[in-house]
This record gives sequence, structure tokens and C-alpha cells, in this order.
Amino acid sequence: MKLIYLLLVTVLFFAACSDDNNDPVDPTPDPETKELISAMDLSQLPEIELTNPTFFDLENNAKDFLDIVKENGVNTVRLRLWVNPENEHSGFNEVKTFSGKLKAKGFDIWLTVHYSDTWADPGQQIKPERWSSISYSSLKDSVYSYTQKIMTEIAPDYIQIGNEINSGFLHPEGNIQDQTFQFLELMEQGIQAVRDNSSATKIIIHYAGLNNADWFFNVVRNLDYDMIGLSYYPIWHGKSLTSLKTTLTNLSQTFNKEIVLAETAYPFTLDWNDWTNNIVGQDDQLILPDYPATETGQQQFIERIKQISFDEVEKGRGFCYWGAELIAWKGPEATDASPWENQAVFDFDNKALPVLSAFGAK
Repeated sequence: MKLIYLLLVTVLFFAACSDDNNDPVDPTPDPETKELISAMDLSQLPEIELTNPTFFDLENNAKDFLDIVKENGVNTVRLRLWVNPENEHSGFNEVKTFSGKLKAKGFDIWLTVHYSDTWADPGQQIKPERWSSISYSSLKDSVYSYTQKIMTEIAPDYIQIGNEINSGFLHPEGNIQDQTFQFLELMEQGIQAVRDNSSATKIIIHYAGLNNADWFFNVVRNLDYDMIGLSYYPIWHGKSLTSLKTTLTNLSQTFNKEIVLAETAYPFTLDWNDWTNNIVGQDDQLILPDYPATETGQQQFIERIKQISFDEVEKGRGFCYWGAELIAWKGPEATDASPWENQAVFDFDNKALPVLSAFGAK
């Protein structure tokens, strides 16, 4: 027994001294490198392109809109989806067709499913007309089957179950205040339809703003989702980027989720290029003096947003710029066109703005 022990010690000694074992083995695996989501919401681009505008890149060369943003680092396109809108825009067929075009150019697809025929946001969450008179049981079935259709026919990389659902969705049945249990059941139907049809699509739950976000995500904490999404616009959600960073950090740590800024934007001017009233048009709606409404101010704001939402928050995945395409596409005297042309990423001559350089990974 003693001889066997000595032989074993000798073998282990020479093995330890062998040239093949000079490098110690680190039992800790390398951490997974997170990838930046550098996104734009381009929901209105199919409608805008019907007017045949010409866009110019940063070197003033005429180019396709999508090629310009792709070359500048945008890797994901976010699209809203309405159930049965009054025209084809943001309806299923348009979104499906446009998604196919985007995938062919190498973009990831991020769908924000409104579960409505029109805008759904903290101020309104109106059920689709065709679901307006059905029973609650049938409403749950409709949420599942509609979401299943999205997954099988469009297969997005990211999907939001609802848009800015601070007050819930599919009111009145899914009102988060009055019908919390039903709200969660309806969310579960959408989530289950995603899980049943894809193991790769990331599910985002989207809340607008910073105030009460901790309360909201505590309500949904038991739902099976992947990412927290927040909207952040200084005009509505406060002018402290320190508060933004703190909120992103605390939410992602408390609920152990990746987090993304699902919507943000900033003006490059307070001027206008049509007769449609702009949403942001005053100095007191800006973060001053740090980020004036200039081309440089817009660029520096988005550079800071990227730093916060990706570099400085451990679970941060990046950001999405909302309304990047919203030039004054109906002409200079239109009163029903763009309230956002001073926050687009192309100037009033459709030339790419310096802010585009902030979208690429560093």
C-alpha cells in the first residue's frame, strides 16, 4: 500500500512539473460579451418612401435611406404593429413586407405590438374594433392567436407585448389598476405565444418614463420576459441623465433583467420645415446648457445616451431612436405631416446629420 502511495505521489509530482502544464487553468469562464442594440424606429418609412424623397449620406452622396443608417452602425429596426389600422400603414401586411426587406439588408427586427388599431401609450390603450365585443375568454384566445401569427409569419428578433403599457393594455379588461389579474393573464397569453413558437426571440416589456417604473416592474415580476424597455424623452420624463442612469441600473439589478431604452430622441434645431406643429420647439423642453438644439447638441445627447444605456449599466443593451425618418415628407405647407422633422436624423435638405456617427459600436 505504501509503495502504491509513493508511486502515485511521484506521478503527480512529475505531471505538475511537466512542460505541458506550465499554464494554470482558470476555472472561471470568460464572461459573455454583450452586443449593442443600436436601433431606430422607422415605422413610417414605407409611407414616406411613397413620395420618393432623396436622402444624402454624411459625405453628401445620394443613397438609399436604409443603406445610410446601416453603414453608420444601426443594426436593429423597430416597427410598430397595429391590428387593423384605417389604412395599410403599420398594418400586418406592410410590417411583414418591410420586415422582409430589412432582414435582407441584415437588420434585426424589433416589433412593438400595440394590440390596438391605433396608437397605444400611457394615455390610451384601446382594444381593436374587431375584439371590442368579444368575451374575456375569447379576448385571451385572440391575443394568443394574433401573437402566434406574428411569430410564424414575421419571426422578429425582439417583440414587445404592448407599447408603453404603464396603464396596462386592452382596456378595460387589461387595465393594470382595476383588473390587475386580467392584465397579467392577457400578458401571459402574448408571452406564451412567443415562447411556443420561438426559442430565440427576446420578449420586452415596455414602460414609458422613470417615475413609478419600479412599482410597475414589480407588478410584472413573475411574467416570463427577457428585457425591460423604457421610454425616455426629456420633455416628458425629466432632464436628469443621472436619474436615467440610476433608474436603468436599479431596475436591471432589482429584477435581474437586461434593459434597453426603447424610445428616445432629441432635436437638432427648434425650427420647422412644414406647417405641422412640432412637439419639441422651446428651450425649456431641452437639457440646457449641456445639450442645445443644434446638430452638435443632438449628437452629444445620443452619444451620452449610448454610454449610459450600454457602457455604464452592467445589464444595459443599448437604445432605440424614435422617429429617425420623420422628415417633412408632405411638403413645406403640410399641416398633417411631421411634428418631428426637427428631431429626425436627416436635416431639412434630407442630408444625414452628425448624430448618425453616434450609432456605431466603439
